[in-house]
Amino acid sequence: MSGTSLDGVDLCLTEFKRIKDEWTYFIIATTTKKYSDEWEKELRNIESKSAVDLVELDSKYGKFLGQVAAKFLSEKKEHADVIASHGHTIFHQTEKGFTYQLGHGASIAAASETVCVSDFRSLDIALGGQGAPLVPFGDEKLFGSYDACVNLGGIANVSFKRDEERIAFDVCACNMVLNYFMMKFHQAEFDKDGKLSSSGKIIPSLYQDLNELAFFKTSGPKSLGKEWVFETIIPMIEEYKDSLPDLLFTFTKHIAFQITNALQSNNISNNILFTGGGSKNKFLVKMLKAERLKFELPPAEMIDFKEALIFAFLGLNRILGKNNTLKSVTGASKNSCGGSIYLP
Repeated sequence: MSGTSLDGVDLCLTEFKRIKDEWTYFIIATTTKKYSDEWEKELRNIESKSAVDLVELDSKYGKFLGQVAAKFLSEKKEHADVIASHGHTIFHQTEKGFTYQLGHGASIAAASETVCVSDFRSLDIALGGQGAPLVPFGDEKLFGSYDACVNLGGIANVSFKRDEERIAFDVCACNMVLNYFMMKFHQAEFDKDGKLSSSGKIIPSLYQDLNELAFFKTSGPKSLGKEWVFETIIPMIEEYKDSLPDLLFTFTKHIAFQITNALQSNNISNNILFTGGGSKNKFLVKMLKAERLKFELPPAEMIDFKEALIFAFLGLNRILGKNNTLKSVTGASKNSCGGSIYLP
């Protein structure tokens, strides 16, 4: 799993068991492979390169992922039946009918000598869906005891059950924006514990402008891509010449408000599971508590690796030929079994 925050590749080795229709999981080992400066630069700037460069990097990055997985397994003295790879999202433009995750499955399978399932989103897009979010399938099958699951990643999303159907959608930009401004002004990867954000104060006009964006007036299914964030959110914030702490404070408050609004408008205010890197942002967590949400922060391993765990589960269901994508979440014409299988 590689997210929009570009902090590295998350690897999660998991064993799944099924008793009748109930699934359980056991996490055997986890790690995060930090990106080198070279890889981070390549992934951050690939959108502006040529089609030939993109295809070349697709194979190169796939080989890299396969080698990383093989080394991880070797170090743990373990083996995997299947590698499920989300890849790294480069384009996500559902209004134009496409999404693209870098990291070719054939290269992963060849480099790791392991069966690989990749390209999980394309079939749902072809069926008229958003291709995202996909994690709610795992929320339903593995974390169904919670009233809602919220992921505070590069983009925040929410998942819950309503009228016997799993509903989910992207809520707002999250770590992607906070990290962008930390890198731009402080050359730091992120605002540890939200300490700098907490020293600021709200910019009322920016806060209002952010919350009045058209995206927040629409109901799900809906998803956000990096393009929208960098074409809409980043320029809006950059128009303000206030201090960095004030910008971060205001955007953090915006995140808390949008997440609270998404939950409470669906009559959910407790028994909520929060995961993703933003769950370690103490200031964001404080703001969410101030909104009177009652939620659980699981152990650090689950905060960091829940998405990787669930993509392993999606890969397992693809191998079994079972649906792993929900039309109630994505808006597609039907449920589907997404993912391309590559044999080494």
